Amino acid sequence: MPRFAANLTMMFNEWPFLDRFDAAADAGFGAVEFLFPYEHSPDAIGRCLSRNRLTQALFNLPPGDWSAGERGFAALPGRLGDVQRSVDMALPFVHATGTRRLHLMAGIVDNHDAKSAAAYRTAIAWAADRVGREGVDLVIEPINSRDMPGYYLNDFRLAETLIAELALSNLKLQFDIYHRQIMHGDVTTALRRLLPIIGHVQIASVPSRNEPAGEELNYLFLFEELDRLGYDGFVGCEYRPRGKTVEGLDWFLPWRGKPLSAAARARP
Repeated sequence: MPRFAANLTMMFNEWPFLDRFDAAADAGFGAVEFLFPYEHSPDAIGRCLSRNRLTQALFNLPPGDWSAGERGFAALPGRLGDVQRSVDMALPFVHATGTRRLHLMAGIVDNHDAKSAAAYRTAIAWAADRVGREGVDLVIEPINSRDMPGYYLNDFRLAETLIAELALSNLKLQFDIYHRQIMHGDVTTALRRLLPIIGHVQIASVPSRNEPAGEELNYLFLFEELDRLGYDGFVGCEYRPRGKTVEGLDWFLPWRGKPLSAAARARP
């Protein structure tokens, strides 16, 4: 059975961030992920996880100034120092949450530029080595150019090549099914072929990025395929609910094992 992780950046937005852990647990999730925890203290997040017996599946290293358009800086020449500082900033959250996966964002830069390619390889190698000492995997995620124009890592083939050539035991692929379908399609064949390097999976409907039900992907088949493949990692629910989060969780009921409680349905 897939191990679903509620993405608390996108889901349960009816609550303040630290209250979303309670809401996710009440809705039946055993794990969570989010983009960035850095506005809160590591101890506060650790307490939220512990109180609800939740597993932290993943979060992102600091991306730079998000409001100014930065989407990471690993592939930006001259920014290795920022990558190193971002890992230092993330490690207290690793220790507080027990997460075993960190996502390193590449940034907005031309992926045909040789200096960017070299900078990205250097940053990945440094970050993977550093977090590996903590028993943590580093994941890289191809992101489609419609959602994030100009993002360096906008091709699964490039990610696959980097992982193969760098040959680092704790460097893995973050396989977002939503991004894969938009970029290349052929999701099932890609899952089968890339399974040995996949460290995390994420889901959303295509094209709307809503609940993983309806539209152009058969998620029931894909969840069953992940089981057939023996994938034992987490499946991050990185989608934007169409309405209230809890009201859109009917897709989740077969894996939750029982209907949502009255208390969960009564939440905002």
